[in-house]
Amino acid sequence: MAHTKLVELMAVPADSRDLPWLRESLQAALELEFATLPVYLSGMWSIKNQSGEVYDLIKSVALEEMLHMGFACNMLTAIGGTPKIVAPTYPGHLPGGVLPDLKVYLAGLSPATLDMFMAIEEPENPLTPPAEIDYPTIGMFYDAIRALFQVLSPPISTNGQLTKTLSVPNPDGSGTQIPEPLTRLASLDDVLKAIATIKDQGEGTAKSPDSPEFGDELAHYYRFGEIRCGRKFVKVDDHWEYAGDPIPFPECYPVAKVPPGGYPDLLASKTFDATFAQLIQKLQDAWSGGGESALEAAIGLMFQLNVLAAPIVATPLPDGSGNYGPDFIPATP
Repeated sequence: MAHTKLVELMAVPADSRDLPWLRESLQAALELEFATLPVYLSGMWSIKNQSGEVYDLIKSVALEEMLHMGFACNMLTAIGGTPKIVAPTYPGHLPGGVLPDLKVYLAGLSPATLDMFMAIEEPENPLTPPAEIDYPTIGMFYDAIRALFQVLSPPISTNGQLTKTLSVPNPDGSGTQIPEPLTRLASLDDVLKAIATIKDQGEGTAKSPDSPEFGDELAHYYRFGEIRCGRKFVKVDDHWEYAGDPIPFPECYPVAKVPPGGYPDLLASKTFDATFAQLIQKLQDAWSGGGESALEAAIGLMFQLNVLAAPIVATPLPDGSGNYGPDFIPATP
């Protein structure tokens, strides 16, 4: 999808938006949610101690991005669409044209990559610092989707929707489950609640950075901010600031920016990319009639990627500029 797509969609006057616009927008939304996962996982996998606080913070975000993608797929399925699982391309712009000035890339965790993470999750009304926004944010896009659902109130079908308790792998082979499961959306109210979940977890509300419906957990933007600033984000008197307990920056492998085209000659990369291709196919199968069993297989492949990434990030590049990183380029059969 061209990176200008979301801008084009948002440029359509509100009174001209219809059911095809809604389906096209939800396809853009699921591509957008999927595109953030490799970016965040690349940073997470570069951390040497995979049981520390920073690793767990990023893992919690990755889990919720998986949930958001699942909800976008269920919403599209609910109104008669078929999700298309499209592999993102890095470096490049986010799908749909959200944040058009931001170019995302795959690399290890660093202050620079955390700045990129925060830019992706930028709220419409950040508490600190205030900002003028003249481009569509993810939150603005979901606001438009929510508004049209309310205007059209389209028939909602649960046929083809999936339900699953999602998890991501731990170093010991176990999985960490997300508290909020992927659920089928049986009514307009269910859809609106799913959109609220995506917005609250990703950006927080306009009044507070925490998500009141999810145990007052900080939204993604502020979780990344804690790592970037090295301190917990806490309420001080009547405002919020990064002034809480210290969060030490973890020791990481120096994973360099993955170049266009990735690392096709690295054997470990070939194995990783072949598994990533299988993951994409299983996700496509899941929302094309394969159901929960196909989704379960996709999650199993995600666990495999976690293992396959380890030798890649630990391998130095021949030119001494850093280490290799997973390139997330699906191998063709």
